[in-house]
Amino acid sequence: MSHPVRLPHVPVLSDVAEYAYLATVDPSARLLFTAGACPLDADGQTVAPGDYTAQARQVMANLTTALAAGSATLTDVVKTTVYVASSRRDDLVTVWEVVRDAFGDHDPPSTLLGVAVLGYADQLVEVEAIATVPAS
Repeated sequence: MSHPVRLPHVPVLSDVAEYAYLATVDPSARLLFTAGACPLDADGQTVAPGDYTAQARQVMANLTTALAAGSATLTDVVKTTVYVASSRRDDLVTVWEVVRDAFGDHDPPSTLLGVAVLGYADQLVEVEAIATVPAS
């Protein structure tokens, strides 16, 4: 079976964005919705307080683990929302670079937001995702 996700680029929109503007999913696919992946270790402690890069790496590792529980990988992701507890664009870019690099050539549509605060003490980054896998 072919992959159920398509990420068509929209040539009349700017190519500055490092993601697709649109995603489609074949009707035969099963959707997976993740909770926001947080920068927590196995003991539930926030890793690397104050370090956007390290927290983003932990978030992507945790997101990968959550997706695997649904038989999905990062290449099955249809859309992400990336939350960064900062009003500084440089912090958002730092996190985005980690997220983008984790996806490699797969460039699902994404929303990147600076927010005032996230749910855990010392948390700076959170990423939620929608993914799809073939229906069984």
